[in-house]
Amino acid sequence: MVSNGVKLSTMIWGPPGIGKSSIVAQVAAAHGLECIDLRLSQLAPTDLRGLPVAENGRSHWYPPEFLPSEGAGVLFLDEINMAPPTMQGMAQQLILDRKVGSYQVPDGWFIWAAGNREEDRAAVFDMPAPLANRFLHVDVAPDFENFKSYALARSLHEHVIAFLSFRPALLHRSDALQPAWPSPRSWEMASQLHAIGLDVAAAVGAPAAAEFNAFAALYSQLPDLDRILAGAGDDIAFPEEPSVRYATTVGLTARAADAPAAYHALRWLAGVAASEWVQLCAADLFAMMRARG
Repeated sequence: MVSNGVKLSTMIWGPPGIGKSSIVAQVAAAHGLECIDLRLSQLAPTDLRGLPVAENGRSHWYPPEFLPSEGAGVLFLDEINMAPPTMQGMAQQLILDRKVGSYQVPDGWFIWAAGNREEDRAAVFDMPAPLANRFLHVDVAPDFENFKSYALARSLHEHVIAFLSFRPALLHRSDALQPAWPSPRSWEMASQLHAIGLDVAAAVGAPAAAEFNAFAALYSQLPDLDRILAGAGDDIAFPEEPSVRYATTVGLTARAADAPAAYHALRWLAGVAASEWVQLCAADLFAMMRARG
């Protein structure tokens, strides 16, 4: 849609913590567009329409400074269905007609929105049918392969990436009884906690943290990855334990700093492991090397 300049307003639906806001920001950045994150739930109707100012005996509505006036970008109405019905009603004209009051959205701007669903235990209001009918609707769901690509690019801790490679079902698991539970967002927070030696339970909850901590303890059983990446691992065997195999494969990917190291990792794997492990490592290595140029 961005490449073709289609200005149809789009609503992104999905559970919390899966990166809806990040997706919008990344798409905008990839196309060189500005991104304005506007939370309608934090505004009053006059904040969006603007203030009336008397001029020559008539009232004129002065639009707020946070609405774009030029250039190109994405006006992102995040958590739109957390806004009360009054504010959602104010947004209808903005979304369909690209204007509100005397304000007109510049031609170079897209209008996108995102929100959680009622089943996600989010404090949301029903979206009025007239407003819903003004959007294209896109459902998004957590996907481990996409998250792994993101995690490698962002240099998340390799223990986190390896653990979720072994237990992808724990990438996103909402728990109504716990304030902390696993999601792509909370695993990114867990990566920061783990990197400084703190317990990840505060981010992903106690059950997921217990499994993660047990997995992280297996890292003492990993072969010498630095020797393998340096091309000196011909005498090193591939581990037998499946969880350690996942950790080894992800560890090689995360630590491969350049193309020669990636080549040594693949050559070693091809000599000691079954083809599925080579393919698993190659898919991630090639994507990461391409991203690094």
